[in-house]
Amino acid sequence: MNFHDVRFPSNLSFGSIGGPERRTDIVTLANGFEERNTPWAHGRRRYDAGISLRSLDDVSAMIAFFEARQGQLYGFRWKDWGDFKSCLPSKDIGPADQIIGKGDGENKVFYLQKQYRSGAQEYHRPVTKPVQGSVRVSVEDVENYLSVEFELDVTTGRIEFNDAPYDGATISAGFEFDVPVRFDTDRIQTSVASFRAGDVPNVPVVEVRV
Repeated sequence: MNFHDVRFPSNLSFGSIGGPERRTDIVTLANGFEERNTPWAHGRRRYDAGISLRSLDDVSAMIAFFEARQGQLYGFRWKDWGDFKSCLPSKDIGPADQIIGKGDGENKVFYLQKQYRSGAQEYHRPVTKPVQGSVRVSVEDVENYLSVEFELDVTTGRIEFNDAPYDGATISAGFEFDVPVRFDTDRIQTSVASFRAGDVPNVPVVEVRV
């Protein structure tokens, strides 16, 4: 996988637009009813990094980052300011924010995920790019500590306990996370004159699977 484990400058992503995208196949039947299905198990995020650029220095920093990634070739981390925590953006991260599994007395490995719920429906999103130093973990509401009771792979969201949690124990975690993305173009066009007049370049960014 062509991926650089480096974050797009968060001061440049702040103010960008974007969010989740879904793909739905819709077939209208002869009686007017619809059949709807999706080939995607998970949503895909898209953003426009150009919207957030406020100065020529911002443009220069963005171009340097773009060139270092060689356009679309290498992926990178992106901070989605609207959705980057296991809890609400206004809350502090806690070790019981998200349930990530149940112990069975044998399994030591669990993966970070975030739950989205509305009514009786819920969706579990894999979290593969947690932020170093932000992850807190608990087993049945008892906090465990990194490098003491468990190890974390920040490139995959994989947690491995030294000892398997006992059967029936609830495994929870709290964390900040980034979105793995790439540029969705191999060309960026800027104009000093038009930028100063309020125009900004179009810099599309799209989520990738890692």
